[in-house]
Amino acid sequence: MDASSTEALRKEPAVVVNEIFHSIQGESSFAGEPCVFVRLTGCDLRCRWCDTQYAFFEGKRTPLNQLLPAVERFGCRLVEVTGGEPLLQKHTPLLLQQLCDGGYTVLLETSGAHSIAGIDPRVHRIVDCKCPSSGESSRNLPSNLELLGSRDEVKFVIGTEEDYRWAEAQLRDAPWIRLVRAVHFSPVQGELSLEVLAGWLLRDRLPVRLGFQLHKVIWAPDRRGV
Repeated sequence: MDASSTEALRKEPAVVVNEIFHSIQGESSFAGEPCVFVRLTGCDLRCRWCDTQYAFFEGKRTPLNQLLPAVERFGCRLVEVTGGEPLLQKHTPLLLQQLCDGGYTVLLETSGAHSIAGIDPRVHRIVDCKCPSSGESSRNLPSNLELLGSRDEVKFVIGTEEDYRWAEAQLRDAPWIRLVRAVHFSPVQGELSLEVLAGWLLRDRLPVRLGFQLHKVIWAPDRRGV
């Protein structure tokens, strides 16, 4: 490849990709559906219970005009762009838009620490709200909650009873709870049992869904590419 071709390639819109794989959607209201995952590299949070630390630095720069055909080869119409934190990368909004233009149902999984403004309105935005035990609750961006709509979902990962009470307080009189597609309370694996969290939800009659990582039930919890 000559110098001009190399320079042209550098100017192509691109993202740094950690992995692309076809699996079963393990979380959100789409849980159980076959899904193509595009995991992007990089995250500026360090949640105590993070299970994708390998995505912090590993990855390959991939032009969007190569990434989209790679997604298409799986023959699956549900696609999730995740990380890491996908909104750290400049061309993620364009990737999401192009996936929507391609007729895919598109999910964006984001930490909630970066603005979701400007994301294509066809995207289902799944926004984390970091609880205290994550170590990153100060990074939550309250303005994101004002942008939520009927396609969007909010996820609280619960590690302790303190987390649960904190999350419950975030729901109290929150106008966005009536607008979103779903709110999920999911336990930190190995720290809080589904049974205990389910008991709290039933006791307090919270208007949320009990979530868990279905892919970690199907496959080994530390297995990559699922």
